[in-house]
Amino acid sequence: MQIILLDKVVNLGNLGDLVKVKDGYARNFLIPTGRARRATAAAKAEFEAKRAELEKAAAAKLAEAQAQGEKLAGTVFKLTQKAGVDGRLFGSVTNNDIAEEVNKQGYKIIKSQIRLPNGPIKTTGDNTISISLHTDVAVDVTVSVYGETA
Repeated sequence: MQIILLDKVVNLGNLGDLVKVKDGYARNFLIPTGRARRATAAAKAEFEAKRAELEKAAAAKLAEAQAQGEKLAGTVFKLTQKAGVDGRLFGSVTNNDIAEEVNKQGYKIIKSQIRLPNGPIKTTGDNTISISLHTDVAVDVTVSVYGETA
């Protein structure tokens, strides 16, 4: 299916690109989330009329993400979980736990923006994770996990 991208999509293209993707990817993800539209003649004409407006909105999103990224860069977030004497956690620290802690600190992110390079954190100590605020903005922060004995 041919679609017009209304937003930058990783590994696919930028705003305004005409790309061919599988039908299911377009129908089930890109179109419902507002990132793309079917590439019909009417849609192409409508997109060209709104192109400047969409580019301005995309630039504003990017600027907002960069500003939030500057505030977040280098921040340390502290979490406490139950752990054994050897430093291994009972359970793990997931992106949901980290998102809750970051939101408590006054930043606005969702759990899908958190990138855990080695999967869920299962030991106490400092871990560097990445928060993807925008397709072009990723910020590294430190999560310190402290253990409390059961």
